[in-house]
Amino acid sequence: MDFFTNSNIIFYLLAYLVGSIPFGLILAKIFANVDIKSQGSNSIGATNVLRVVKQTNPSLAKKLGIATVILDAIKGLVIIALAMFLNAPSETLWAIAVLAVLGHCYSVYLGLEGGKGVATGLGVFLILIPIPTLIGAVVWIICAKVIKVSSLSSLFGLTAVVLSAILFNNGLEVGSNAPVYIIAFIIYYKHIPNIVRLIKKEEQKVI
Repeated sequence: MDFFTNSNIIFYLLAYLVGSIPFGLILAKIFANVDIKSQGSNSIGATNVLRVVKQTNPSLAKKLGIATVILDAIKGLVIIALAMFLNAPSETLWAIAVLAVLGHCYSVYLGLEGGKGVATGLGVFLILIPIPTLIGAVVWIICAKVIKVSSLSSLFGLTAVVLSAILFNNGLEVGSNAPVYIIAFIIYYKHIPNIVRLIKKEEQKVI
């Protein structure tokens, strides 16, 4: 019984279950009546929402894409904010961050399938390591404007976050940069198909 009354366990379950909510899939289905899991890249993220919905409703596509980014980012952020409010230790906060990203990438509601984890990673990083995250966001925006390839821009932005975290926030108050590396590894791993397409010069641009 103590298992279910332990605050850390409750936070961990919430992080994974809330992180698993496929907002992109839900928004596209409700507002555009399309199933993004069966079209485009089959991902539940904002890029696929934008790409698929744009085929039938360009004006709506951008709005749903932005909404998906915001909601996916908020998923982990709100649980961490709640844990912070209740004075949870840094170790718990970072565990919540990892589980929220895992939930998005391997959603319990989608048979352990999911998105790439970029927006959810952005949300948890923003509240835990804001300065490195803002640097990564600037890198992402610049890359997105110049190369117009979502996956590559995201990977450059993520790399900037990791390098900036090492430079400006070594230790992360938990004695190790491991949580950042774990989250980055999950996101890099989910991008392997994109990396393969990039090597083959088959990755689509977002116009």
